[in-house]
Amino acid sequence: MSDHAASVPASDDNQLIAERREKLKALREAQKQGGAVAFPNDFKPADQAQALFAAHDAKEAPQLEAEAIPASIAGRMMLKRVMGKASFATLQDGTGRLQVYVQRDKVGEADYAAFKHWDLGDIVACEGTLFKTKTGELTIQATRIRLLTKSLRPMPDKFHGIHDQEVKYRQRYVDLMTDEDARRRFVARSKAVSGIREFMGAHGFLEVETPMLHPIPGGANAKPFVTHHNALDQQMFLRIAPELYLKRLLVGGFERVYEINRNFRNEGISVRHNPEFTMMEFYAAYWNYRDLMDFTEALVRDAAQKAVGTLQLTYAGKPVDLSQPFERLTIREAIARHTDAGAGADDREWLVAALRKQGLSEEKNRLSTRSLASLQVMYFEETVEDKLWQPTFIMEHPTEISPLARANDERPEVTERFELYITGREFGNGFSELNDAEDQAARFAAQVSAKDSGDDEAMFFDHDFVRALEYGMPPAGGCGIGIDRLMMLLTDSASIRDVILFPALRREG
Repeated sequence: MSDHAASVPASDDNQLIAERREKLKALREAQKQGGAVAFPNDFKPADQAQALFAAHDAKEAPQLEAEAIPASIAGRMMLKRVMGKASFATLQDGTGRLQVYVQRDKVGEADYAAFKHWDLGDIVACEGTLFKTKTGELTIQATRIRLLTKSLRPMPDKFHGIHDQEVKYRQRYVDLMTDEDARRRFVARSKAVSGIREFMGAHGFLEVETPMLHPIPGGANAKPFVTHHNALDQQMFLRIAPELYLKRLLVGGFERVYEINRNFRNEGISVRHNPEFTMMEFYAAYWNYRDLMDFTEALVRDAAQKAVGTLQLTYAGKPVDLSQPFERLTIREAIARHTDAGAGADDREWLVAALRKQGLSEEKNRLSTRSLASLQVMYFEETVEDKLWQPTFIMEHPTEISPLARANDERPEVTERFELYITGREFGNGFSELNDAEDQAARFAAQVSAKDSGDDEAMFFDHDFVRALEYGMPPAGGCGIGIDRLMMLLTDSASIRDVILFPALRREG
């Protein structure tokens, strides 16, 4: 019996699985009697579906018949139509789908009889010659067909795929085999990351790898995952950012470095957040935050062009234009542009009252003790962020919330820092680096004080990093870009889970 892509109720899945297991049992018994190996590994396809289409689909039927082009592919059987002595099947390999035509007289009585009992989802090998059907579809006329892998579970309905979004995330392997859009998303991701590496190399950056296990969590304000190293008998942390190690490399003499890898933050899960995510951080000696903005803008454009072939994007039904110069606004200018706060944006009492109206509490947010600049940032986050649809750099963050950034020479209360926003979301964070060891030590001390006051995301005091700065770090700029969020934009994906192959989920059961 061949099931029909599991268009049956879920309650019947166990029956279909049992039937497939019986078929596998029969294959194993036949193997014991000298028959075919149940799971062979001696077939090497000479062709791929996409390449065959590219080379031969434009040819007319008489030309294909005259050329008698051999073809050899392997893939998952996605469709099957049994019609007496001849049948059609569609095989899907890593590049696409191709139809095969199986005739009893061509493949032999025994193989054809076996084929009729194979199921959708089985991995099948086919050898033959190319021809065109009466409807003009490029097809392989099979001369040999083999079962390579027996599928024991029925696939989702071939016309509707997986409806349950959580199942798509939890069983990504099924999502990829049945949803062409899902495959396209992750191909685009691979192209974007490869393109970024190419771009960085072309601009003289050295790709490096720094530790994932840190003795001190640093480089960002975030809550870390905590573990224990038995041999060293010490507490360790999964890294929240590679920043402090990358800047140690600037001290060591590497002038342009970058890393693309995972960060881990023990925080909430949402459409924008996954506890394990991919970031790129890069650092360049003798650059400042304005150099970084120019470079980041060019990098994002280059990644988009290589991944999806255009700078005119659509996200959630609205256009995003990467071809125009990215706007640059200070936090104060953004508030003036996008709200009616007016003079209130420079009034502490007005801002505190406005933030309370937004639902922020004194107990959790300590509004009454914050500086004017800090309150302006909070007001910006609550009222302006989601309005920044087209690419916009937001600049001049307060020094008190930017412990690793260089302060502005004329206005030391703010830093030479920016964040990049697109579609109302933060995509990157960069700044001129603080390379004054004494200033950095004082900033760390302030962070420790904040942690002692109950701020779980405040930084630890990293004595070794201060020691590194005491040797002297050249003036520099550094930036981090969220690869997952960038891919959400480039593939018009609503959730970060759509662009992470295996996102974090609550354990089953």
